[in-house]
Amino acid sequence: MPKKNIFTTSAPSPIGPYSQAVLVGDLLFVSGQIPIDPATGDLITDNIEQETRQVMLNIGAILKEAGLNYHNIVKSSIFLKDMNDFAKVNEVYGHFFTSHYPARETVQVSRLPKDSNVEISVIAAVRD
Repeated sequence: MPKKNIFTTSAPSPIGPYSQAVLVGDLLFVSGQIPIDPATGDLITDNIEQETRQVMLNIGAILKEAGLNYHNIVKSSIFLKDMNDFAKVNEVYGHFFTSHYPARETVQVSRLPKDSNVEISVIAAVRD
């Protein structure tokens, strides 16, 4: 099955040997996004709410480049440096969905790229 790499300048460029997203068949696999402002390249560290919002905006930009939106997300993985941030992350994350919530797991990890506090990856389906 052929694969297509997805790239947009509206989301941060990869910081390693990986793609922002890869489309295979009817599934889009979006790499983990951290709170980098694509306009400046700076890591946002103001607070966990702003960090989570930036992560979700980055995901949205990649989805848009692939012709999709948040409604197409079927699975997400949230990685937190501190599980005490769960409620705040969950609140911001929830604002990006109106219904048809994706399957999800949230785990605490010891360290994330660039020492960020949150990273989220998603899988989206091209068809509902």
